[in-house]
Parts: sequence; structure tokens; C-alpha cells
Amino acid sequence: MPKNKTGYVVYILECNNGTYYTGYTTDLVRRYQEHLSGSAKCKYTRSFPPKKIAAFWELDGDLSATLKTEAKIKRLPKHKKQQLIRQPELLDLN
Repeated sequence: MPKNKTGYVVYILECNNGTYYTGYTTDLVRRYQEHLSGSAKCKYTRSFPPKKIAAFWELDGDLSATLKTEAKIKRLPKHKKQQLIRQPELLDLN
């Protein structure tokens, strides 16, 4: 799992209640450990711990572009998120 030195990582976690959590970070390993440990920074995943990292994308863009990508994924219905997890190359980064 990457620590993206040139940008950000947008990721989807599969949680133990069957939902998907989407977030972004510069260090996926550290952030995933925070989710697993129930860190105070991780309000949703404290209640519904992650089972696994379902998908992630390394982005070279700036924070604004990263937040737009994260928001785009968060707005998707569950079946579209599942499709993205199966076929990560379908994510349109434009």
C-alpha cells in the first residue's frame, strides 16, 4: 500500500456492516491503521470497522482535484461503488 509522495490517495474501505467508506490521504498505510484502531479521527469507522481496503487510486493532482474525486465517489450509489471496486480503471479522474 502506497505512501504517495507526489500527491494523494483516494480509497474505498469495505466496512463490517456492508457499507463502503471513501476517504483520501497521503499515507494509506497510516490512515488504514487509524481506521482499524478506532482513532478519534475516524468517526464512521469507529462504529463500523473496515474489513479491507476495497480499492484505491494514487493521484498526482492537488488537494482540490483530490477532494473532487473523493466527492464524486461518495455520491455514487452502492452498486456503482461495487463496479468501481471490481474495475478501478473506470474511475473518471476528469
